Amino acid sequence: MTGRRRTSTRSTFLPRSVRFTRSVRAAALSAGALTACASLAVGCGVVPGTTGGSGGDPIVVMTWAPEGTSATNEPGMPAFARAYARWVNAAGGLNGRKLKVLTCNEHNDTVAASKCARQAVKEHAVAVVGSYSQHSDAFFPHLEGAGIPYIGGYGVTNAEFTSPLSYPVNGGQPSLLAGLGKELATSCGPVSLVRPDTIAGDALPAMLDAGLTAGGHDEAADQLAPEDAAEYAAQAETALAHATDGGTGTKNGTSGQGEKKKGKGCVVTALGDRTSTFMDSFRRTRADHPEVRTATVLGSVDQTVIDAAGAGSGPFEGAYVTGWYPEASDPAWAPMKKVISEAAFSDTRIDPTDTGVQTTWIAYTVFRQAVESLAGGDVTADSVRAALDNGLRITTGGLTPTLRWHFSDQLASIGFPRLVNADVTLQTVRKGRLVAARKGFVDMTRTLQKADVG
Repeated sequence: MTGRRRTSTRSTFLPRSVRFTRSVRAAALSAGALTACASLAVGCGVVPGTTGGSGGDPIVVMTWAPEGTSATNEPGMPAFARAYARWVNAAGGLNGRKLKVLTCNEHNDTVAASKCARQAVKEHAVAVVGSYSQHSDAFFPHLEGAGIPYIGGYGVTNAEFTSPLSYPVNGGQPSLLAGLGKELATSCGPVSLVRPDTIAGDALPAMLDAGLTAGGHDEAADQLAPEDAAEYAAQAETALAHATDGGTGTKNGTSGQGEKKKGKGCVVTALGDRTSTFMDSFRRTRADHPEVRTATVLGSVDQTVIDAAGAGSGPFEGAYVTGWYPEASDPAWAPMKKVISEAAFSDTRIDPTDTGVQTTWIAYTVFRQAVESLAGGDVTADSVRAALDNGLRITTGGLTPTLRWHFSDQLASIGFPRLVNADVTLQTVRKGRLVAARKGFVDMTRTLQKADVG
């Protein structure tokens, strides 16, 4: 779920004040320069991003995600993007133009992520849509240099919430962890967070703690774990020890003693695809400890993981799970399921309950409405960005609130100026099934504004 830590590399999450990177500032300045060039039409050469959809040529976009890695994989995202293109084109395309979707295996690697972005530039993609990558430092400079918007990324790095070329459709890991913490604050004793020992993972404790402290609870014990381990017995032992007695977990180098004991201890996992591996170790280790509750976030668990862990008799029974969207059985997903039914051709990689697939559907919904708003005009990286930047309101059929991006939104104070949707949903595992625990969305904006991310 997060990129590997690199020596002498700063955290990818910003401090309390907004600090754009040089490449982001350059992109913002170059965007203004490109607009001036386009209006003057003299001496400016080729404007980046303007050849991917002019005239009667196909509209070119790209979707990337890691596949076949030892960490988190999202093969359903590019697979769904290809199915979406088949479905759209069978119905006449976008404004009468064919949609061409390029896909790229990001390999959970900085070199591959950079290569995918360079390919998007070379192929004149007008947008990168519905993608997953932990390596924003590797791909964003290429997109920013070419003026290509990044629409509906998964939300695992700060750049998705800071770059003026990013248009996130959800609140990423910050919203999920804050929402989970706020819910657990009322019912948990000591809380242990098991998360990746990576750059992006370093930001997760502050978000969970923001929710816990908002509910009057002490901060969680921060348990680091390798993102690609084959087993997690040591991490499970430490997490359970803290959750059951509060005496061995650590937070900022201190013992976790003195936590408010409101109920059973809770173990929170945020390990992406490795959550199921952790739960295998957890099941074997928990027999030696008092009973605890578990909690996690969508993206780290889905129905298949719950089933594999024992369903109603497994460790997830009764767990709280926060997500960005309604439960998979909600009627609002019917249009996405129609696309899968008509164009996926039994591709088993495309699971309608997978958060990555769902995010890709919403991202393409944004892109489609942006293109349609151009009313038959040229579809370029510039025109797509202009449509989204000029106040276009995107509706998603109840899957998110109405989306609208400003240069700097309400969460700019903690370094997330592009985070426009901090809503989360609360689900629970009941009789082995993941179901809604509460109707509707919970807005985590105020909670996140109090997060200590310095």
